Amino acid sequence: MEHGTASDYELLERYERQYAGGLADRLLETLDGLTNSLGGYRITRLEHSLQAATRARLDGASIDWIVAALLHDIGDGLAPHNHSELAASILQPYVPAEVHWVVQHHGVFQHYFYAHHLGGDRHARDRFTDHRWAGLCAEFCARWDQNSFDPDFPIHALDSFADEVREVFGRPEWADGVIAVGSESLVAGGGR
Repeated sequence: MEHGTASDYELLERYERQYAGGLADRLLETLDGLTNSLGGYRITRLEHSLQAATRARLDGASIDWIVAALLHDIGDGLAPHNHSELAASILQPYVPAEVHWVVQHHGVFQHYFYAHHLGGDRHARDRFTDHRWAGLCAEFCARWDQNSFDPDFPIHALDSFADEVREVFGRPEWADGVIAVGSESLVAGGGR
């Protein structure tokens, strides 16, 4: 790289920007591929993702939370033991800080609902008790994640979320007004 010129890197930057502009569609494609992942459940990982996002939408959540609910498990196939961090990294440059934090930590908070059945620590999330967004993460898991494995729950189709995904990932990355702390609630008015 040290031998590249300014014009070389300007050219590459144009290609990178063009490629980055297709991120939303690549994410939707990846989500669509979640029909072939993680067996044993009564629904596919795509259906789980759609169910979580549908619940968020029906609760009146903001676009950031809806897209986060949709993408929160997108890393399951590539990072089964740290999928939360992968999903959070994808979202981080485009969503408020609290949304990123919740997605990043939802895996630990989700343990509350099942880890004790496998000899694990269901209270692992307690190490975050004093964090300002621990309550949001617990609520995210309780409202939209742990209960979104219901084969009878009517879900919205993936294409119904396409505009929301494109809007979030069409934002300028790392924009101060976007990644700054937004709301201390999952839904408008607190809605707990």
